[in-house]
Amino acid sequence: MTPDDDPTQLLAELIRFDTTNPPGNEKACVAHLADRLTDAGLDTTLLAADPDRPNLIARLSGRGEAPPLLLYGHVDVVTTAHQEWTHPPFAGRVVDGWIWGRGALDMKGAVAMMTTAVLRAAKRGLTPAGDVLLAFVADEEAGGKAGARFLVEEYPETFGGAKYAIGEFGGVPIHVAGRRFYAIQVAEKQPCWLEVTLRGPGGHGARPMRGGAMAALGRILSDLDRGRTPIHVTPVARRMIASIADEVGGVKGVVLRRLLNRRLTDRLLRLLGTSGAQLEPLFRNTVNATTVRGGEKGNVIPTEIALGLDGRILPGFGPEDLIGEIRDLTKVPFEPRILLHDPSTAETDLGLFDTLAGILRELDPGTPSFPLLLPGSTDARFFDRLGIQTYGFTPMNLPHDFDFFSTIHAADERVPCEAIEFGTQAIGALLERYGASG
Repeated sequence: MTPDDDPTQLLAELIRFDTTNPPGNEKACVAHLADRLTDAGLDTTLLAADPDRPNLIARLSGRGEAPPLLLYGHVDVVTTAHQEWTHPPFAGRVVDGWIWGRGALDMKGAVAMMTTAVLRAAKRGLTPAGDVLLAFVADEEAGGKAGARFLVEEYPETFGGAKYAIGEFGGVPIHVAGRRFYAIQVAEKQPCWLEVTLRGPGGHGARPMRGGAMAALGRILSDLDRGRTPIHVTPVARRMIASIADEVGGVKGVVLRRLLNRRLTDRLLRLLGTSGAQLEPLFRNTVNATTVRGGEKGNVIPTEIALGLDGRILPGFGPEDLIGEIRDLTKVPFEPRILLHDPSTAETDLGLFDTLAGILRELDPGTPSFPLLLPGSTDARFFDRLGIQTYGFTPMNLPHDFDFFSTIHAADERVPCEAIEFGTQAIGALLERYGASG
């Protein structure tokens, strides 16, 4: 394997660019990827809302027999502040078969896999059924304003004709009911950040005050902590749970299927313990209190408190649904304001799912896949506006005892070198097979 064919070496190089967001400073990292792809003969373009935070677009020309296939990922990473690391987070060290550093999982590892798969394809002269578009973007970790959102809003023609994309958060092993699966993301919840204003009488701090804005804050926080929003069984959650239940079979399969009965869902989620807690956000619009603003002086009772809420909405629902469910949980009057909401379609196109699942089953024989509804959100919500169906497909054959989700954004983020090669082979197989089954 030459250095140009080694995704682990490329990942180490990418980790060494400190692209902590904020401020991002993705320019040097993006330029490094652009140089690699340009040297391989691909057409590359930089598009930027901020000159220091460019986005890279590269194209491997296809035969024109299928729509363009989009491969995208972000090169910015979250902070390492106040974390204790075994190895420096931006050193990109390989130790005992693992590569350590911020972004190894989220998501420079996937960027390295995509890039290397395309470089290998170009080197051996592969002409895929459709053009392959690479989009490596800035700013995902802070909302995508300078990244995917900017590209979709300002340069939508760049992605003209694309029907399918692969992006982050999918293709990693998940163990359910004693079985190993690969979860391929096909949908995600919508972010909906709210600010609710609570009001009450003010005055001097020496005067007893009951029923003021601070008391309202305490009540609404308690109500949100104790309460539960209603159960909703969306089509994508139904498909996900049914797929798992079919593979598991037996009594466990029956229990999983009963989760789809709204009258039983809550009770079964409680009985399933830790597994139930992981599945719960797939059945509810969720809300968590995250910020509080109010009070200017230690001896002045505030008349107004602003409470920030992080809401996550299921496909097919909107902000007014979430606000209505919050009002049902509390009798505290509040004035809501929507700070951020990125809607997405409730429909999913599974036309590429069997191809992706088949690739994983061949590389990891006997391991099935299921379509995943992600409780969080990714840049997929922006490409969704262009009618592009994203599949979370950044495959890594991780060890059974490795907790993928707890390692992301945490200290000692790392990934096995073997898993990066596994993912590169899987994406390479997709480039070869794309378009063969429509």
